[in-house]
This record gives sequence, C-alpha cells and structure tokens, in this order.
Amino acid sequence: MAAKKSVAPKATPAAATEKVQGPASYFPSIEKKYGRPITEWKTMIRATGITKHMELVDWLKTEHGMGHGHANALVSHTLAEPST
Repeated sequence: MAAKKSVAPKATPAAATEKVQGPASYFPSIEKKYGRPITEWKTMIRATGITKHMELVDWLKTEHGMGHGHANALVSHTLAEPST
C-alpha cells in the first residue's frame, strides 16, 4: 500500500475566508435587488434629514419599495457610522 502524500493547504488572505456578518451581509442582495450601490443608498439616507431609525426604515419601505430587513440593515449600518 502506498503512503498518502501530505499536502499543505493553500494560504488564503484572512479577508477572503471571513464571512461578512451583521447588516453588511445584506449589501450584495440589496444592490442586486434594488439596483443601486450601497454608497448611493447611504447618501440618500443621510440627505433625508431624518435621524430616527424607524422613520428612516419606513421611508425606505414607502418611497423605494424596500423590504423591512433590507431597509433595517441599511439604516443600522448608516447610523452606526461616524458623521462627516
């Protein structure tokens, strides 16, 4: 019986193996479904002048037809960022 060769696993960058979690995990599907990049959505959210979380979620749902989970993820991520 021949001995099996030991093969070292290929090195991959940490960023490539870490799974995105939290609100940002929704971003690829938000961009695909609603056709705008996340940066554009965040700019629009900030431009509303609305500062309350649920008011922003309701705005995205009403004005842009966004589902609750997607709207909530965008608002959470946007409001968590430092103001510029």
